[in-house]
Amino acid sequence: MQSYPPVRAHTLYQNRAGEGCAIRYDRKRQKARQTLWAGIALGVALALLAGALHRLYHRAWAETEVPNDCFAAAAGDVNEPLPRYVCLTFDDGPSERTGPILEILAQQQVPATFFVCAQGINEPYLPLVRQIVQQGHQVAMHSASHKYAQIYQSTDAFWQDIKTLRQALEPYVALADLAWLRFPGGSTNTVSHRYGGSGIMQQLKTQTEEKGWHWIDWNVCGEDATAAHPDADAILRNIQGDAEGRDTCVVLLHDTKAASHTVEALPAVIDWFRAEGYAFCTVAQLAELQTAAG
Repeated sequence: MQSYPPVRAHTLYQNRAGEGCAIRYDRKRQKARQTLWAGIALGVALALLAGALHRLYHRAWAETEVPNDCFAAAAGDVNEPLPRYVCLTFDDGPSERTGPILEILAQQQVPATFFVCAQGINEPYLPLVRQIVQQGHQVAMHSASHKYAQIYQSTDAFWQDIKTLRQALEPYVALADLAWLRFPGGSTNTVSHRYGGSGIMQQLKTQTEEKGWHWIDWNVCGEDATAAHPDADAILRNIQGDAEGRDTCVVLLHDTKAASHTVEALPAVIDWFRAEGYAFCTVAQLAELQTAAG
């Protein structure tokens, strides 16, 4: 008779008796497997997310590193205040006021432009023109007589006056350097019309340019030579009011005996413009700066 290996009842028992355990074990293993896969999936997702963020960061950095520097420079150029310039100009001198003004300008290391005259009252002080030049300031033409009724009778009368002025200044300054002019009363004055007609100022401006010279008015006025005779504080306030909102200021002051408070006001005027970020220059220097800037 053929014999068979004995059946291991305990094995069957274990199978049967352990069925519940086996099922629980399978569930735990399945849960563990699910947890593992979920963890793997989460890890992969986090890795992908981290990689994406990493790439985005580096792409942004790579794309903006140089442009940001450029934009920073451009923004600096935009946000940084544009250069602000101020020309201090003094009309109708020289006089006894000119020396003290030159001392203040020397102390403050500020250049200025003097539109000079050659009236009888100026003659004793004309040698100061040499000092004006030596200190690095600009000498420019204003008028010999400063008499409207005389100089504005005609264009010929005006240029004869300028010829007289240049002759008076020749001992003290190179005539070739006298290339700038300020018309008495300014280029838009209407007083001249009663003597030379309504077109005389336009004619004079055109002729000035034809001579290769330059003319300039002002856009800030201290009103220091008016009949009101403002004190130093008032002169400063007048200048501050006119200068508001301007990046380029051409300030009209006077170095005549009648401008009794100009010397007193000048240090405060200089200090105020400096505090506001202005650089000082002569009229000729301003023209060069504007030409260079295009």
